[in-house]
Amino acid sequence: MDIPTLKELHPDHWQKACAIRALAMDAVQAANSGHPGMPMGMADVATVLFEKHLKFDAADPHWPDRDRFILSAGHGSMLLYALLHLTGYEDMTLDQIKNFRQWGSITAGHPEYGHATGIETTTGPLGQGLANSVGFAIAEEALRARFGKKVVDHYTYVIAGDGCLMEGISHEAIGLAGMQKLGKLIVLWDDNNISIDGEVSLSDITDQQKRFQAAGWQVLSCDGHDPEDIDAALTKAKSSKKPTMIACKTHIGFGAPNKQDTKGAHGSPLGPDEIAATREAYGWMHGPFEVPADVKSAWEAIGSRGAEARAEWSERYEALSANRQVEFNRVMAGETPKKLPGVIRALKRRISEEQPKVATRKSSEMVLEVVNPVMPETIGGSADLTGSNNTLTTDLGIFDQTNRKGRYIHYGIREHGMAAAMNGMVLHGGIKPYGGTFMTFTDYARGAMRLSSLMGVAPVYVMTHDSIGLGEDGPTHQPVEHLAMLRATPNLNVFRPADTVETAEAWELALSTTKTPSVLSLTRQGLPTVRTEHKMKNLTAFGAYVLAEAEGKRQAILMATGSEVEIALKARDLLQAEGIGTRVVSMPCWELFEEQEETYRRKVLPAGPVRVAIEAAMRFGWDRWLFGERGKREKSGFIGMHGFGASAPIADLYREFGITAEAAAEKAKALIGGDWAPDPRT
Repeated sequence: MDIPTLKELHPDHWQKACAIRALAMDAVQAANSGHPGMPMGMADVATVLFEKHLKFDAADPHWPDRDRFILSAGHGSMLLYALLHLTGYEDMTLDQIKNFRQWGSITAGHPEYGHATGIETTTGPLGQGLANSVGFAIAEEALRARFGKKVVDHYTYVIAGDGCLMEGISHEAIGLAGMQKLGKLIVLWDDNNISIDGEVSLSDITDQQKRFQAAGWQVLSCDGHDPEDIDAALTKAKSSKKPTMIACKTHIGFGAPNKQDTKGAHGSPLGPDEIAATREAYGWMHGPFEVPADVKSAWEAIGSRGAEARAEWSERYEALSANRQVEFNRVMAGETPKKLPGVIRALKRRISEEQPKVATRKSSEMVLEVVNPVMPETIGGSADLTGSNNTLTTDLGIFDQTNRKGRYIHYGIREHGMAAAMNGMVLHGGIKPYGGTFMTFTDYARGAMRLSSLMGVAPVYVMTHDSIGLGEDGPTHQPVEHLAMLRATPNLNVFRPADTVETAEAWELALSTTKTPSVLSLTRQGLPTVRTEHKMKNLTAFGAYVLAEAEGKRQAILMATGSEVEIALKARDLLQAEGIGTRVVSMPCWELFEEQEETYRRKVLPAGPVRVAIEAAMRFGWDRWLFGERGKREKSGFIGMHGFGASAPIADLYREFGITAEAAAEKAKALIGGDWAPDPRT
């Protein structure tokens, strides 16, 4: 539908949509940076969605049963910001629109979760919002099954662009959503045929509609500039038992005389002359950032339209029993149950007494066996490695279209899609997801894991087979650089526990935090219990602690994580036998150790003794603890990996790569050098 016809047949709609377009043009121009074309092209679709379909109340943006709206095409952020401002979200003022992309504003270049109400997830890396939406829809299904349709019954709407659909993560996401038959997920594809380089045909010939159909979706299409056609497609989408993709044929930079349907409207300001000409084409003869009072009032009426539905929902919520209300509020707030610390302590006591030798992936399963029954909000899963990751416990049941009360998801070989879906579940609220794969495949999941940290949401990543200790599968599967990569990520807790006790403590911390995601780096090989004396206190919460103290004068400190703590303890025995007082420090979480007071860190790592770090990974990052924190470069050494691994049995690998107790002991003695002498008391 062209502009004259739109103006004639739908004058009220046209004015509301023009307000979005004008604000987008003006904000991008004022910032001299941004993407005006997408908001201009999708303004009609967004107007129909918000006016006639989206269930929300701008006065209560955290209403649990609101529909979720995700702008996966995050470069078009001014579409979302304009909608939030126009509908009356209190924090999205006109000044914030005017300060688009400026320091201190909530209107970042791409939507960022937590900056403003109404932003459901951080988008910008293309495809992430689409993949998040699968998690949102899974959470809605799971919570509806648990608490009932009267309090959980809403849709997830997504606007995605050509770039979102080209990204590989989209394939993972749509395949998972189609298999799960997530009927309350509706994706609106901005089919404008333009990317930054030019026409999409320069790089892609995929028939996206057939692609979605092949993945089990209902596929519809509409004229993205015809309000009635858009409305009809959305109405039909809501009656489907499958997820729906609506192909909305649009013009990028709609109405810009010289830049419509070109890459010139995509990623840069239109320029004063083009904006003036576009205003004239629209009949929008208002100044920059000016929205007529009647148009703003009409938008605010849309923003308050959901107040009645929210009030009715509140009545249904109040009809729940007191206990059900408390439980609903608890899980939506992300609070752990009061029983959690007790079941963790009981498991720790039992393990310290029984002292089993098990792989920490098995330790993790043992923890989940006691945690999952007291935390009904957990939803576990694995990227086709359930038996290897040990992520399924007997009480969960499988989540699929036949059993929405199931709490375990078979994600298939979709590491990235799994991680992004877990982000979506956390962002939706009410779910504590965890998912597993091999540590080396954090490479595949990395984009979504980084966004967990950036957004400050807390899924749990169960990453097993975490070193050369996995053995014969060889260097393709043996992570050596991955711990360093993960530890370099801000706001990410990386736990590498040494035994079942530390694993239990790590799980308690990972489940209790709401602002920081966690990685559990777990072994394939069996490890002895090193925490043989039960402690009520969670020692892993300190990040590092003294596991074994020196006998006699302290001359060496051995620092280790995970599977190498066992090696450190054996090296200590060798050194102590020669009269060299040696302390062993277990360092299951560097990030938490960094947060401790200086006085505590000084007690754990005092000045004086030589230091040797032992870890079956690359050295990168260890220098902070070796010759920072009162250490000295000339008195520090590292036992670990200096390149990729190899295919061989585990014992051969550790021996050939020199990660042994004997090597660690010799390194310590060499560092002590001429200063070393046997302790006369031994």
